[in-house]
Amino acid sequence: MPLLNRRTGTLDRVSSGPRLDDAATILPSSRREGAGSSLRAGLFETCANPGCGSGWLHLLRSRSAPVFEGGWNCSAACTAERLQTAVRRELEGRGSAQDRHRHRVPLGLLMLEKGWISAEQLRHALEVQKAAGAGRLGQWLVTQQGVSEQLVTRALSLQWSCPVLPLEFHDAEAVTPLVPRLFVDAFGALPLRVAAGKLLYLGFEDRLDPVLALAVERMTGLRVESGLVQESLFRPAHQRMLSATFPAVELLEAASEPAVVRALARTVERVRPVESRLVRVHDCLWLRMWRKAQTGPLPDAGSVQDLICTIGLQ
Repeated sequence: MPLLNRRTGTLDRVSSGPRLDDAATILPSSRREGAGSSLRAGLFETCANPGCGSGWLHLLRSRSAPVFEGGWNCSAACTAERLQTAVRRELEGRGSAQDRHRHRVPLGLLMLEKGWISAEQLRHALEVQKAAGAGRLGQWLVTQQGVSEQLVTRALSLQWSCPVLPLEFHDAEAVTPLVPRLFVDAFGALPLRVAAGKLLYLGFEDRLDPVLALAVERMTGLRVESGLVQESLFRPAHQRMLSATFPAVELLEAASEPAVVRALARTVERVRPVESRLVRVHDCLWLRMWRKAQTGPLPDAGSVQDLICTIGLQ
């Protein structure tokens, strides 16, 4: 299986073909299914492709799907054109979106300023970190200088201007459909819970991932609140999350932008979803398809299908 680099968002190695062992999510659709679907959408709706040239001929098409980003497509050609527009939209500014967060005050100086550590503790921790050539300063402060882990997490939250999130009521099995397993693993994300059917709490260990948070927000329709979770609590919860049962996802690598458009269009035409969406997560494109309308905030894992693809990786 291809692995995503947690810092760069790129694949470390490439799979030789699709593999079904990942997660999925669902967004409620405004299109109804059931008795009402006997009235073919294609007979009453206008094709969502602005460049559609079929005119009134689309009235003769006996298809109510696929639907992409809220719009019905009257033909495979229109599906491909709309996906091409979406792919170009998502790939714009791909490099700038990965800029690292720059803290105003380094962690050690912030904690020193707050009086949470002494200058001697900071100096010793920095020396040990330099000698080891690895490890985060906060970890060395905890393990070598006896600093409270809660204080380190609180200092990190001040750096990132985010809350410290608790793990109460975390049900790994319930939230697995919200974020694909590949992203949970590669970007160190921990979906915690959905509050009031509108707000998703997304936890991280030592740094936020605003690109992932925005993608999940756009895909699920939930407002995402990112925050940090104390390390000793985060790691076992993250392992439980990775051990949970995720819905399937298809992984794909394409050599070029036209190739990925063709692959996405074929998939959408084959699945014929009642709704589908495309978002970018770092160097990946995430396509989600809903086979039936969903009304609740948490997805029905059996009714969705995901495709995660990368373009032009060597």
